[in-house]
Amino acid sequence: MKSNRLLKTSFCLTIAVSLLSCDSVPTSTAAVAAAVDTTKNPEAVAAQPPVQETAAATLDTALFNQQLVHMTNGDSSGKWPVKTAYPLPGAILPYKRIIAYYGNLYSTRMGILGELPPKQMIEKLKTELKSWEAADPATPVQPALHYICVTAQGSPGAAGKYRLRMPFKQIDSVLSIAKMIDAIVFLDIQVGLGSLQEEIPELEKYLAMPNVHLGIDPEFSMKGGQAPGKVIGSFDAADINYASDYLAKLVKKHNLPPKVLVVHRFTRPMVKNYQQISTRPEVQIVMHMDGWGAPARKIGTYKHFIYTEPIEFTGFKIFYKNDLKETPSRLLTPEELMKLKPRPLYIQYQ
Repeated sequence: MKSNRLLKTSFCLTIAVSLLSCDSVPTSTAAVAAAVDTTKNPEAVAAQPPVQETAAATLDTALFNQQLVHMTNGDSSGKWPVKTAYPLPGAILPYKRIIAYYGNLYSTRMGILGELPPKQMIEKLKTELKSWEAADPATPVQPALHYICVTAQGSPGAAGKYRLRMPFKQIDSVLSIAKMIDAIVFLDIQVGLGSLQEEIPELEKYLAMPNVHLGIDPEFSMKGGQAPGKVIGSFDAADINYASDYLAKLVKKHNLPPKVLVVHRFTRPMVKNYQQISTRPEVQIVMHMDGWGAPARKIGTYKHFIYTEPIEFTGFKIFYKNDLKETPSRLLTPEELMKLKPRPLYIQYQ
């Protein structure tokens, strides 16, 4: 890999032969299903103006604002903190930092969640929690499991959508594992040639649970009709607003605490018309820096794509393997990420 310039993302999609024509994994399937090894490299972009002010306060604003000041980490640009809606009571952010393990139970290649047996994985996650507690005693940690429940595929399947829905019994398994560590759960969607309008309602019974949140991945939203992996996909503000509005309605209907919506991002074109993304007290939006590479490359991506286009909160991903592919290679530490402006409140390990 050339280190003197920024490279386009490369992909590797591996599909189990027995599942090439399936749109969902049969509940009797014990073999490995689809494995999508997503390898991501950042690209630089120009700065954009911040989002507009939204709604008014509904809770202890003093504590909320205190935590926002801590999150902002002395930034004086005026971009952060974003002027946005105060959340409803019971919100996780900015009071806690979410530390998540990401992956798919059918695959050892998609992330640490699925790579290790549950008990071993939980013990490893506990070590990360302790590291973050030590790095930022002012912000309690909230463990999370981030499960890819709809995976992009290299073949169209019976529906022609280039996506594979995991069986509900696998989501149930993740929920059971999460109980071992009092973790919340994120269900992540890679729509392929489908849409969030098709996929999110399929998960409503889970999203109606107070401990279940949502992740959406623009990389695999193929609006040009290409197979996933041919180009980097995108979501428009309208897609993100649909997801947020859907979650907000569930919060109101079931009297739930606010939902967290994680949006993956490592290039500018992945999220279009960001100024039109709406915030609301029922949903907390995290723009998640999802790129891999050497420390300087990752920090540069955060500064160029996440910092310059503020939405609400921010995230940062650490790849246990892909971050070691470039020279100089090492994993960024919690102490180093605490120096970022703003400090990310969602940390994902893959």
